Amino acid sequence: MGVRTIVLAGFMGTGKSAVGRRLAARIGREFVDTDALVERDAGKSIVRIFADHGEAEFRARERRAVRCAVEGRDGEAGRVVAVGGGAMLDEENLEAMRAGGPVVCLTARPEVVLARVADDTSRPLLQGPRPLETIRALMAERADAYARADVTIETSDLTPDEGAEHVLNALADKGFRL
Repeated sequence: MGVRTIVLAGFMGTGKSAVGRRLAARIGREFVDTDALVERDAGKSIVRIFADHGEAEFRARERRAVRCAVEGRDGEAGRVVAVGGGAMLDEENLEAMRAGGPVVCLTARPEVVLARVADDTSRPLLQGPRPLETIRALMAERADAYARADVTIETSDLTPDEGAEHVLNALADKGFRL
């Protein structure tokens, strides 16, 4: 089955953007990050959206961004789309992602995620006093949604280039043609 869009999903800090950029470059596709689309549309950062309007407003904006990103424009070659960590929890998002192409969930161990995002103050869900416990709890809460991906790639011990290679190999193994 031919693929126009590849969607990279999964928890924050698993490499969706880094792997996605390298994957897009390797296959000659545009890379789109839905968090960047949300920020551009809102004219403010995700942290500011959460602070000013709450998570529900962010999720509504995210839903529109996911739909726009995976639908793309007529006549384009396709895209690699990175979606936010909670995007797969929304059934409407998941339907749009699946309609666009295969969904690849990137995973990483909680300690690796924390190390990757520890200095990033733009992560509103990790601003509490015990971020590792928060990561573990959120991962457990999202596990069933993440399990609905077509392919899962563990990135804890991979470079972004290796992650892109693993994604390509896993998609080929599942019969997806680019």
